[in-house]
Amino acid sequence: MADLRFYFDPVCPFAWMTSKWVRMVSAQRDHRVEWRFISLRLLNAHVDYAAQFPPEYEAGHTAGLRLLRVAARVRVEHGPDVVGDLYEALGRRVFESAPVEDADRGQRGTAEFLAPVLAEVGLPAELADALDDESWDATIRAETDEALALTGKDVGTPILHFQPPEGVAFFGPVISRLPSEEEAVALWDHVVGLASFPGFAELKRSLRERPQLPAFGVTPGEAGQQEDWHGGSRRQHR
Repeated sequence: MADLRFYFDPVCPFAWMTSKWVRMVSAQRDHRVEWRFISLRLLNAHVDYAAQFPPEYEAGHTAGLRLLRVAARVRVEHGPDVVGDLYEALGRRVFESAPVEDADRGQRGTAEFLAPVLAEVGLPAELADALDDESWDATIRAETDEALALTGKDVGTPILHFQPPEGVAFFGPVISRLPSEEEAVALWDHVVGLASFPGFAELKRSLRERPQLPAFGVTPGEAGQQEDWHGGSRRQHR
């Protein structure tokens, strides 16, 4: 039984940062994490991207959906634990390298981008065929709906479900800086303590720093530029 269900979209930088923190905690506390799917593209299926988001977001979210199709196939053919390995390798490739000027975010959803990730994890190259296989979307949509049923719909990624299936679930925590090993466990205990209090619903600020990730040009020890987010996303209007 998992101690935590972590719902992720592989192109969300805040989900990636939170996942790095969760991995630090799980290594120290021997917690088992079940990696599950939430698609920003499906979550925003009703949204006019051109009117609501910065111009690169539709391509980026679509790439995330395509990568989740591969993750869904990996889970069926190679087991749920390998999904975590795949997500970790994808996150390093997406976020842990310097930004490329005018990069096409849709390129992340291509076989060319995915091939070295599959090789790193020791998975067969033919899994990339799932990028175009819309039959996996029903699974991804079901888990996206599952996550939103736990939290409500005015959220983003990640969603964490503590002590499933009976435990509480919340959007976040959204962090822009990675804690130290010691801070990681303390932060975990505070978050779990707060989330476990009966009747607790929300603690929120919409101002966020750009995360301390090479892909954003923000180095450890540097505070990223603050941006105002709405409804857990970069949507320009509510």
